[in-house]
Amino acid sequence: MRASFRLGRIAGVPVGVNWSVLVIFLLIAWALSASQFPRAYPGHSVVAYVAAGLAAAVVFFLGLLAHEVAHAVVAKRNGIEVEGITLWLFGGVSELKGEARDPGAELRIAGVGPLVSLIIGLFFGAIAALLALAGVHGLLLGSLSWLAGINVLLAVFNVLPAAPLDGGRLLRAAVWKATGDRTRASVVAARAGWVLGALLIGLGLWQFLAGSGVGGLWLALIGWFLIGAAGMEERQARMGSALRGIRVAEVMTPQPQTASGEMTVADFVDHYLFAYRHSALPLTEEGRPVGLVTLDRVRGIAPDRRAATTLAEVSCRAEELVLANPDEQLTDLLPRLSQCADGRALVVADQRLVGIVSPSDISRAVQRGSMREQMTAGRS
Repeated sequence: MRASFRLGRIAGVPVGVNWSVLVIFLLIAWALSASQFPRAYPGHSVVAYVAAGLAAAVVFFLGLLAHEVAHAVVAKRNGIEVEGITLWLFGGVSELKGEARDPGAELRIAGVGPLVSLIIGLFFGAIAALLALAGVHGLLLGSLSWLAGINVLLAVFNVLPAAPLDGGRLLRAAVWKATGDRTRASVVAARAGWVLGALLIGLGLWQFLAGSGVGGLWLALIGWFLIGAAGMEERQARMGSALRGIRVAEVMTPQPQTASGEMTVADFVDHYLFAYRHSALPLTEEGRPVGLVTLDRVRGIAPDRRAATTLAEVSCRAEELVLANPDEQLTDLLPRLSQCADGRALVVADQRLVGIVSPSDISRAVQRGSMREQMTAGRS
């Protein structure tokens, strides 16, 4: 999930926000200020309800951020690089560069997020209880109570034993510890995620048909997301098993054809596209990668505009490039590659482009890895 804009760094980790956060932020603020707070605490002005709803929504997202920062900090302490944190429609995601080295590290990284959410919920709950004992009522108490409840609910939901939730990571750590097989553990957690997603879709549709309205559809949407994410995790787990031990340098296309960002799209189509039959072309400056142009991006430019449009204008921006080291394990690159809209990684050594990894390179490596596994299983 790509960030639409960056907020800065927390604990040395870049933090960004995707535009989809605005959707859920406005829904939460609207539901609180237009429905829940006026119904539970009548007699206040519209401005007071709106202010309370907006404040509660902001603090809620700060809690989500704390949840993801906790994952990132513990991951770094366990030797895993963190590329960034992105808040989006369904919460947040920490982009880890690599996997936990053992079940214990997996347990620590996955468990700290729900623990932080639980602590936040108990913190707001304790403040709300003290205010109630002191005789304080109204919007302040309502906001604190809602924050307490939503953070505890978030913690409970996240520990459900199903990928891609934190509970799925905990389940994977347990199965991994019991069997010693990381791939099998990942598949078990992913299939549990598929089951949970199907249950949520069924429950959501039932609630919608029973008259609960948008709430049921939202539950079904979460279930649909879980099924898609769980399926992706299972595919990545099986692919990772086939590719384990293979370095990026072994699968990359070395010394790819490159071009300058100043070249026009028309020149690219006339002199590069058909001459070299490449579907992707890295852009470089003095050997350093600065962009990536793909056939799909070129197709989006109308023919009458191609002569006046440079490759730099249509390329993947430098900050969006997926970069890899030749000696990096291919399994560490896969999670980053799946998040790239162009599906390719540029291989860099000493800041100079030395290769490119494409989906076809990965497919060939998977085939070789699968054949190797079959031969090994046959000999045993």
